[in-house]
Amino acid sequence: MTRPPPSAGTSTRRIRRLLVVGLVVVIAAIAAALVYQSLISPSSPSSPSSPSSSSFSAEPPLKSSSAVPPSPSSSAAPPSKAPRRENHEALDEAGGLVPDGVTIFDDAIPAVADLDPDLLEALRHAATDAADAGADFYVNSGWRSPNYRNQLLREAVSTYGSEAEADRWVATAATSPHVSGDAVDIGHSDATTWLSDHGAEYGLCRIYKNEPWHYELRPEAIEHGCPRTYADPTQDPRMRQ
Repeated sequence: MTRPPPSAGTSTRRIRRLLVVGLVVVIAAIAAALVYQSLISPSSPSSPSSPSSSSFSAEPPLKSSSAVPPSPSSSAAPPSKAPRRENHEALDEAGGLVPDGVTIFDDAIPAVADLDPDLLEALRHAATDAADAGADFYVNSGWRSPNYRNQLLREAVSTYGSEAEADRWVATAATSPHVSGDAVDIGHSDATTWLSDHGAEYGLCRIYKNEPWHYELRPEAIEHGCPRTYADPTQDPRMRQ
């Protein structure tokens, strides 16, 4: 049996129903899109910013502490005072201080010029011969004033912790052969090595085992050789006066 074709009114209603359903679907899709957009957009659209930049503070970073030298703590101890100089003359060239690079031929330096003349002559004779072997006689210490010697003794007591230990290295002004101009301390090691081998030929002798640089004049050594050395100045009878 054949179904009769739909009437024109029925077709129109069906089309309208489809249009309404389609419009509802479109409206629902638009609404969903708007809701999704509102969820992912910034809370303040007037001042957009990227997520990474919004996580930092707007305050500038602090300056590095190394840019400004640290100030001393108020609780820090004050620097120790320099040792008092009781006599300025004792610590300059006039008192026997020897600048670097002074040789046994520097007459302008009191530590050299005020040595005993016989000792100075023997040293210069030996230094002239030693120079041919490549050894130069530098003076680390020669004549010293009593004030300078006393200053050195005070420093030695402070360094070694006792007068007994200091006496092994520094004699008093009353007994030191440096004060009388009868002793010289020679540098460098090539010069003292040369003197150890040849000094007796000029009457120049090492006196103390603990001071290989300390030389004095012993004229008899030219014929008989240098006398036996003392262990240190405390063994020298001259230091007990």
